[in-house]
Amino acid sequence: MNQLFDKHGRTINYLRLAITDRCNLRCQYCMPEAGNKFVERKQLLTFKEMYRITRVLSELGVNKVRLTGGEPFVRHDFMNFLEMLSFNENLDEINITTNGVLLPKYLEEIEKLQKIKSINLSLDTLKSDRFETITRQDSFSKVMESFNFLKSSKKIKLKLNFVVQSDVNTDEIINFIELTKNENIAVRFIEEMPFNGIGQKDFNQLWDFKTILAHIQGHYSDINPIESTKSSTSVNYQIPTYKGTFGIIPAFTRTICNDCNRIRITSTGMFKNCLFDEGVFSVRDFLRNGANDQDLKELFINTVHHKPENGFVAEQNRNNLNISESMSNIGG
Repeated sequence: MNQLFDKHGRTINYLRLAITDRCNLRCQYCMPEAGNKFVERKQLLTFKEMYRITRVLSELGVNKVRLTGGEPFVRHDFMNFLEMLSFNENLDEINITTNGVLLPKYLEEIEKLQKIKSINLSLDTLKSDRFETITRQDSFSKVMESFNFLKSSKKIKLKLNFVVQSDVNTDEIINFIELTKNENIAVRFIEEMPFNGIGQKDFNQLWDFKTILAHIQGHYSDINPIESTKSSTSVNYQIPTYKGTFGIIPAFTRTICNDCNRIRITSTGMFKNCLFDEGVFSVRDFLRNGANDQDLKELFINTVHHKPENGFVAEQNRNNLNISESMSNIGG
């Protein structure tokens, strides 16, 4: 029975767990060109610690886990951890967010893991030269190899994460919707966020939810809203006769907070009730100081109870109001 409830009446059953803070790309909206100041390995949660944390949370009702980074596949033995996590009978879904560069060599193994239901592939352009400009790396062919494999998979649901960047890739929004015409894939357009490792940028020209939707409506005469599941991070739509769907994630304008069912744990073990908070406590230090599983459960229950109502409240409660973290450090 689920034991994780917040004071706003929401049930928490979804964990986003960052495997590492490292990434093999240097996307402009995520981190500086020189990269972040990555932590020492001993500061990262071990896979054994991650498994224990996930096990305890699953006993409290968490039944869905999304593994993120940084880029999860850059961490040695990630596949072994995936297999280990798959034996947790309390988990219904284990999903992955990846940039796809290292994915091709593992795709066949991943398809054999029954609890891997979907993979979110980060892809912000279909143009190789633009890809290199955005990511500062020449890895487009590898990502497209992952894309082509996943879109043909009978088992794994493919979701494309497209971060909408003013004056960079907005001209490709319609091209991405056209990908759903003949393929059963889900494209999600994500509002750009300030987690770039530098600090708040000028968002006066932000392409937000309303702007993105208006742009799409200007190209299609008929767009059907799709009734989304409760706690969905995206507002979803479909073009009639198209096989796939598209959605918009209001990550910055934060109009999806009311049904939030998520918590986050960063690669260094920082527990976050909300993407926009500074972190509530270090699970890593709590574990390494000798906490037992019951201690963990009590801490999780109490902490989740105080989950802020929305991302704006979480941001206002920060000690440092200047958001300077990288999404790679937080966990995408």
